Amino acid sequence: MTDMTYRQLGDSGLTVSTVGLGCNNIGGRVDKDATRALVDAAIDAGITLFDTADIYGSQPGLSEDFLGQALQGRRENIVLATKFGKPAGGMTRPPHEARGSRRYIRASIEGSLRRLRTDYIDLYQMHEPDPRTPIEESLDALDELVHEGKVRYVGSSQFRSWQVVDADWTARVAGRARFISTQAQYSLLERRAETALVPVCEHLGVGLLPFYPLANGLLTGKYRRDAPPPPGSRLDGGRYAERLATARWDVIEALRVFADERGVTMLDIAIGGLAAQPAVASVIAGATSPDQVRANARAGGWAPDATDLVGLDEITGAADG
Repeated sequence: MTDMTYRQLGDSGLTVSTVGLGCNNIGGRVDKDATRALVDAAIDAGITLFDTADIYGSQPGLSEDFLGQALQGRRENIVLATKFGKPAGGMTRPPHEARGSRRYIRASIEGSLRRLRTDYIDLYQMHEPDPRTPIEESLDALDELVHEGKVRYVGSSQFRSWQVVDADWTARVAGRARFISTQAQYSLLERRAETALVPVCEHLGVGLLPFYPLANGLLTGKYRRDAPPPPGSRLDGGRYAERLATARWDVIEALRVFADERGVTMLDIAIGGLAAQPAVASVIAGATSPDQVRANARAGGWAPDATDLVGLDEITGAADG
């Protein structure tokens, strides 16, 4: 295993850690004091990318609020990413408002800056496409924020491959700030992104930021076929029974054997193996404890060789359905 490594996000000048901290648990399962412990552990482990959103937390904005407090005094040492444009219960914005509009973006950035206690966002991401707003208007508004210094770079999330292409072409033709990254669900159990999105990202120089890299915990190694989930684990609860029952256990168990043969953990395979895939810039992994943060960071140090990558493809190739 090696220390944390760093990469450029797409073809931009923004450098990010190979493993990032997903902050969706902050403000929900993780309270204010625990947030500081997570941030301390992440920075100590070399993690620089912290990814949140204005809807994360038991109340919208709470994740940004707790994270902003924990980052006081060390803001310059990290890459702060947040998102706008996805509705959530309890938001004060009217539900009928177009969430990619200039009006919405302007109001959203001010709220995020205030909660995060900063005067700029390193990576401001459109959380999902807005079918009611032309992408030209969204890109114009984001470009204004870049020129004003409130945002350094912009990105997208949950865009289909053709939408990534459309946004990139529109920005280039108009001379606007372009999306340097896109977030997508991607793991060794969920490889559909490789069909079109990964090639698009490679061609355009867009960095791919996978979320759910551990497949909701199925790739952590803590779950077993025909065994109850560990008490207090992510999938412990009746509502997750179907997810456990329909999991691709043949693939999961083959990955466990693969890891054992190499003397590494399932977590190493899940994070290090994903980080080695084309276009991936940083693997965004959530955590609820400092130990999980440190384990995720260490897992990014496993670098599979060409033979390992072939083996992973042979095991998981059918997982993309």
